[in-house]
Amino acid sequence: MQSQEILKIYGTDYKEMTKKLLREADLKGEIPSSDTKIGIKPNLVSPTAASYGATTHPEIVEGIVEYLKGEGFFDLRILEGSWVGDQTSEAFEVCGYQELSERYGVPLVDTQKDSAVLTDCQGMQLKVCKSALDVEFLINVPVLKGHCQTKVTCALKNMKGLIPNSEKRHFHTMGLHKPIAHLNAVLHQDFIVVDHICGDLDFEDGGNPVVRNCMMAAKDPVLVDAYVCSLLHYRPEEVPYIGIAHSLGVGEANLDRAVIRTIGGTEREEELLKADRVVKVRDVVEEVESCSACYGYLIPALDRLRQEGLLERLKEKIHIGQGYRGKTGGLGIGSCTARFRKSLKGCPPTETEIYEFLKEYLLEKEP
Repeated sequence: MQSQEILKIYGTDYKEMTKKLLREADLKGEIPSSDTKIGIKPNLVSPTAASYGATTHPEIVEGIVEYLKGEGFFDLRILEGSWVGDQTSEAFEVCGYQELSERYGVPLVDTQKDSAVLTDCQGMQLKVCKSALDVEFLINVPVLKGHCQTKVTCALKNMKGLIPNSEKRHFHTMGLHKPIAHLNAVLHQDFIVVDHICGDLDFEDGGNPVVRNCMMAAKDPVLVDAYVCSLLHYRPEEVPYIGIAHSLGVGEANLDRAVIRTIGGTEREEELLKADRVVKVRDVVEEVESCSACYGYLIPALDRLRQEGLLERLKEKIHIGQGYRGKTGGLGIGSCTARFRKSLKGCPPTETEIYEFLKEYLLEKEP
């Protein structure tokens, strides 16, 4: 498989689709030897079923494991660390990976519990999980979906699950884009299988899945993410980490160089609508260095209030993020706004807690 290629396949038998995709890409020919230490990195951001639109379908990883074992590769492990506020162990169980691990004898590595190594990522010092650095061939299995802070998330951002929770918080103080790009300068993705089955186009944590029944294979994470931008009606420049990763030599951001090929048929018109649920509610938020989980729970809670006609009662900004620690203000979400006049505690508070807190607050206001 060439670096500029993106292979696509459509269907509903996800395990068999995966194996067909890997055979077409000749994945076995990309792996140095039979004793290579292979890591498989899904997206298990939270303990929610893949049908919800946030996490990698276990059938895809099952297909990867069956293919690799069938080709004589047995030194496998599945690595992941859920976002701050959720436990990876619960995500492994709920998302079907614990059962998969036991059935195939592939160990699960919870990077939330892993030791970290301070690593020079092309001029940026970042803490990276030791288990990720030990892998000799990394297969990334991200979900193609929207993100309420970075607009899209796919191959490049999925590497964030291979850093400790303390570094995830640190990423947000640095603005997300630059550290994401620099992390990918060290964590090289050798092969990518994109879960484009039913990702949520607005929220990283899912809730509004858009069924496409598609999967992709690629070798270049920058090119993949640039292509994802085109599908979601964004320009790659609107997602800064793509351009930064390109400048660091991680991959190619120029879509003109991409070769898109559909296996077993012709390319389908994606017809993906531009995500706008985030746009409709984020103007009421003042966000400074907020973690993904905290902000990711706030935005869908606001969307629920908008759909109920309650958000229009809000006459002040909602504050959220690490930048408000120790400060005072009006209305705040999360423990970082503990000194605000009206604040919901939690690190992070859940979507339901935020929704109920704000609903009660808004119902106190005159319509």
